[in-house]
Amino acid sequence: MAIRTGTLRRREDILSLLKSGTWTIARLAAELDTSESTIRRDLREMAESGDVIRTIGGATAAGYVEPPLGQRMEHNAVAKDTIATWALGHLADSSVRTVFLDAGSTTVRLADRIRDRDDLTVVTRGLEIALALAHPRGPKVIMIGGEVSTMSHGTTGALSDHALGRIHVDVAFLGADAVDPRNGLGEPTLDEARTKELIAERARTVVVLADSSKAGREVAAWAPMPPGWVWIDEHGSHTHG
Repeated sequence: MAIRTGTLRRREDILSLLKSGTWTIARLAAELDTSESTIRRDLREMAESGDVIRTIGGATAAGYVEPPLGQRMEHNAVAKDTIATWALGHLADSSVRTVFLDAGSTTVRLADRIRDRDDLTVVTRGLEIALALAHPRGPKVIMIGGEVSTMSHGTTGALSDHALGRIHVDVAFLGADAVDPRNGLGEPTLDEARTKELIAERARTVVVLADSSKAGREVAAWAPMPPGWVWIDEHGSHTHG
């Protein structure tokens, strides 16, 4: 049966939106001024034809992947440098001795700024961060094992969860694909979200380093953050909870 012109146009619009990442059904319905039941039916048929991939409560375009770390390093570079500089304020207290640095393009910039802090112990799941800090006059570096993401070069999975459940840090600096004051941190996979949630539970202070473009994004999975977590973007520091 042929697809009506209006339906075809709407599905083309849906696919265009999904190429920017994951969207929820509710947001697609609002954006396209139609009902959630219509969007749900569209996504079901588009998934059957291989155009989209269904996620929890929404969908993403087939073939969409998180941009590689090297590409993300160049995106919003000035904002990320500003965020990393402000993050140093959370390391000024002499009581801060053990720090977690998440994998990510902004946390790499913070790592560059503490390469000579031999008074710190840095726990990380980011390969680039471990390599940047592993030099004779640098911090003590503890690398968390696990499955390595081809996009973020960060570790996740059962081995990572096991290690994170046995450490405690003074400050955890986390990256994120999306940030929401109520939902916490958004990630493209459940494994990534679970990793963020685990380390947040093991930190005295949680600081999220993410530029303002991460606000309001739709992603597949969310990691709730503890009360009092801090979000630093290029405009300053915001405390939540």
